[in-house]
Amino acid sequence: MVLIQSQSSEAFPQTPSGPLKGIRVLDFGRILAGPFCSQILADYGADVIKVEQPGQGDETRSWQGKGESSAWKDDVGPISFYFAAINRNKRSLTLDLKKPEALEIVKELVKETDIVIENFIPGGAEKLGVGYAELSKINPRLIYASISGYGSEGPYAHRAGYDAIAAAEGGLMHITGHPDGGPVRPGLGMTDMSTGLYMHGAIMAALYHREKSGRGQHISASLFETQISLLINIGANWLNMGRDGQRFGAAHPSIVPYNTWRCKDGVWLALAANNDRQFRTLCQRIDREDLSRDERFTTNAQRVEHRADMDGILDSIFASKTSREWMEVLDGSGLAHGPVNSIQKAFEHPQTAARNMIQPMSWDAVSTGEWKGIGVPVKFSETEGSVRKRPPTLSEHTEEILAEVGYTAQDIESLRGKGVV
Repeated sequence: MVLIQSQSSEAFPQTPSGPLKGIRVLDFGRILAGPFCSQILADYGADVIKVEQPGQGDETRSWQGKGESSAWKDDVGPISFYFAAINRNKRSLTLDLKKPEALEIVKELVKETDIVIENFIPGGAEKLGVGYAELSKINPRLIYASISGYGSEGPYAHRAGYDAIAAAEGGLMHITGHPDGGPVRPGLGMTDMSTGLYMHGAIMAALYHREKSGRGQHISASLFETQISLLINIGANWLNMGRDGQRFGAAHPSIVPYNTWRCKDGVWLALAANNDRQFRTLCQRIDREDLSRDERFTTNAQRVEHRADMDGILDSIFASKTSREWMEVLDGSGLAHGPVNSIQKAFEHPQTAARNMIQPMSWDAVSTGEWKGIGVPVKFSETEGSVRKRPPTLSEHTEEILAEVGYTAQDIESLRGKGVV
């Protein structure tokens, strides 16, 4: 029998707000792409029901970092800050989808559901009886969003998808890293999160179409297709000129100077001169106007050709002053510039507080009694998104959700005894 964890949630508002208030999402997504997508919808006011496996839940619940266990109370169940970062504003329902009683619960929920999100291996949802064809018979207005590794067709369709593999096979790792080093995975799951962003936008478009047509539809996205689409200018160079991408470290393949430079105090400074006018401004600010007259550097095309010379000169120049001194020199120049901040410095940045990008709330599962989440990055003038609910403990809302579709306390106890919930 799986015990439902109960945690206090009185410290934050419960009433949904935002442009998606009244929209219900049934989220079968796991790991990152699906949950990231559904969290955006939840932040905008949707009621997101996160369906998880009894006893273990989403895999990310167990993805605690080094030393993290001491940050949580012992009786909270499977939980991690990774999970918490992408599952706020949601309700947790546990269902063993291999049991027929669980399928009946899904069918009841789908009657009043607007959006389903899933990231089973293609064909997996159909085997469980929760595919689009089956559920759309119950609710023709249903928008069914599938996320997979490679899409539903093609020779790789049935392979499992992972962010790092999509970044590798889709070319991102090939162009990430330093020229004299090996390929590098970005420090975040960029392909996963970009897929979630793409899907969230597609869901919005499908909702708009439904308003006009009255019908839902099946939409699909994959990590591989996302990564191919993100190649943008690098991909265009290959398709049209046969020119392969290269690794440039922090530099830009077609703009010079555009890089990071180590300053006297050891802090790295990111700086870009995006056109010839800005390059002349940079030369004035660093007191090296002779560089703007050097025939190697007068135009961006020439600077790209003489990248090593340009970078070598700027390496020595920026090493001569501290990052703070260079920030003062460049202030008001109109040039894109800033220090390469640690994560601590990023959260201490004045804009972080000014734009409400840290959202603390009480949570008795955390040892300190307070959980800090990252704020909603998009602001609405009329229908503001919000962080209303802390992330759910496993199965926390199972009784509540089942009661909403007519199950009695006795029914729920029976389901729990059978291992359905």
